[in-house]
Amino acid sequence: MSFSNKILSWYNVNKRDLPWRESKNPYFVWLSEVILQQTRVAQGTAYYYKFVEHFPTVQKLASASEEEILNLWQGLGYYSRARNLHKAAQQVVNEFNGEFPTTYKDILTLKGVGDYTASAISSICFGEQKAVVDGNVYRVLARYFGLDTPIDSTQGRKQFKVLAEELLPTKEVGEYNQGLMELGALVCSPKSPDCVRCPINKSCIAYSKNTMANFPVKSKKTKQRKRYFNYLVIENKGSYYIEKRIEKDIWKNMYQFPLIETSKEQESPVYTSSDLILIGRKVAKKHVLSHQTIYAVFWEYKQIKDRELNPNWIKVNDFSNKPLPRLIELYVEGGLLR
Repeated sequence: MSFSNKILSWYNVNKRDLPWRESKNPYFVWLSEVILQQTRVAQGTAYYYKFVEHFPTVQKLASASEEEILNLWQGLGYYSRARNLHKAAQQVVNEFNGEFPTTYKDILTLKGVGDYTASAISSICFGEQKAVVDGNVYRVLARYFGLDTPIDSTQGRKQFKVLAEELLPTKEVGEYNQGLMELGALVCSPKSPDCVRCPINKSCIAYSKNTMANFPVKSKKTKQRKRYFNYLVIENKGSYYIEKRIEKDIWKNMYQFPLIETSKEQESPVYTSSDLILIGRKVAKKHVLSHQTIYAVFWEYKQIKDRELNPNWIKVNDFSNKPLPRLIELYVEGGLLR
């Protein structure tokens, strides 16, 4: 049995029952692919259901406000995915007359869509001969063929893509692509792979040499930047002042307390005013992102002078209606607002 046939046979028996696999609707497949980038299936499935419920069609998604989308996305992180999702939906409506594009070439023109997503949608929904190469596929192929070319190099990306294309079956290419990714997710896992259950273990180079932990190879290590955020939590008549992040930075267009960024963690107040009394200082756990780690301190103030409240002042119960960075959401959920 060929490599692809072994993958297909295994997938037909072992595939998970996931909601976006119930049809070949390209909108649903695209939605799932975007949500599952950098997200575990268990967590992503709940968000998928939320988005399908609120936006059952690409037209509904396109007509929504960015704030509404960011609010639903809250907690998933990598918020550029949500913004690109919105812009791509508007492209489908404006450039493709509301019909999701059917070819790899056209799908690739959508905002935020790269080779992986375009290949997945075009092969799964339209049977196009395009290989999907994600982290799971890199791992399976690197171990099976004993490939030590770094997957984060230009040469590595090209080599694995060419190899993946060569392995494609002539039929059921979408099922095969899903099977290869599923094998990486369920069996050929990053740590402690279940090689005994693997349908291709008899010809796997890494398994034969017990070198699974050596693959895939990466040449670069992500450098973490440390940032120190000081949030000013200002209370006035039971309301709290918030602002919208508009800078070209993480969490753009989401809401936060007024922020002062410093070069190191501060033990003494970073802000003083005759209008305010400092009533508390709460340190958050560090918040780790892909390329930076945030260390946050919440400085809690009470405003003592009577000030007119504008729309930036909101009640505790209204925080749920605003898209918040997870760091702010955890603070609010922790019952720390009084």
